[in-house]
Amino acid sequence: MMTVGSIGRATCSAALSLALLGVAGCSDDDSGGSGQPARAGQGADPASSSATQTQGSSASSPVPRDGAEESAAPVDGQAALSATATDDTVVVLDRPRGRETHRFDNPTETGVPLTFMVVGASHGWVEVQLPVRPNGSTGWVEEEDVDLATIPYELRVSTTENELTLLEDGKVVSRFDAATGTGQTPTPTGRYYLTELIEPTNPGYGDYAYGVSAFSDVLNEFGGGPGQIGLHGTTEVDTIGESVSHGCIRLSNEDITALTTLLPLGTPIEIT
Repeated sequence: MMTVGSIGRATCSAALSLALLGVAGCSDDDSGGSGQPARAGQGADPASSSATQTQGSSASSPVPRDGAEESAAPVDGQAALSATATDDTVVVLDRPRGRETHRFDNPTETGVPLTFMVVGASHGWVEVQLPVRPNGSTGWVEEEDVDLATIPYELRVSTTENELTLLEDGKVVSRFDAATGTGQTPTPTGRYYLTELIEPTNPGYGDYAYGVSAFSDVLNEFGGGPGQIGLHGTTEVDTIGESVSHGCIRLSNEDITALTTLLPLGTPIEIT
């Protein structure tokens, strides 16, 4: 089982531009973001966009808003698994012992452990979802190149209800009001996972921001990043429960802070 305190809260570099995370323009001032094309990796001065190690917070755990429980086994009927890289580089193939399709550095550009969500396995190889376009892309890595861990948690996001549900071992633990994308910049639906966790200093992103392995279907680039979807906090509480973002999922700072004490990288997030 993963140690949430050490892996759920990813260690981040001391100076980090939120543009490296590449979230799709999810700041509170959505009307003020620039959708002009920019090279991935360009953006705010790193000195104004720092992240620090976020282990050991005393934030409280989420409290169930109601007593509801439901059967919620993962799509494949098995517990979720994460795969965290153990080497400096991970090579991804199109099939076991097949053709190379991707090569990833570990740690990632944002300074966190390279983590995937496992979707299959075969004789010493694991099939993982990749944090790249097109959404839902997968590939195969050698099992000996990653550490596998079971994850009891799952997130479900309803873009019609603007609600995020936290499940543990298939049972509903908490429900949270959320903000999601507009009709013009919708939050992409599908089954993804949490790729990284940072503590941004950029105004509008709240106290914490998770990266999600999904990318905007509308914005190929935004604010210097590749349009990656984020799950983050906000100080603009009046936007919670509305469809107002450029695709990201917003929670109150209290709620996102509580989730960071629980959710490790690789946690599945299903968006409908």
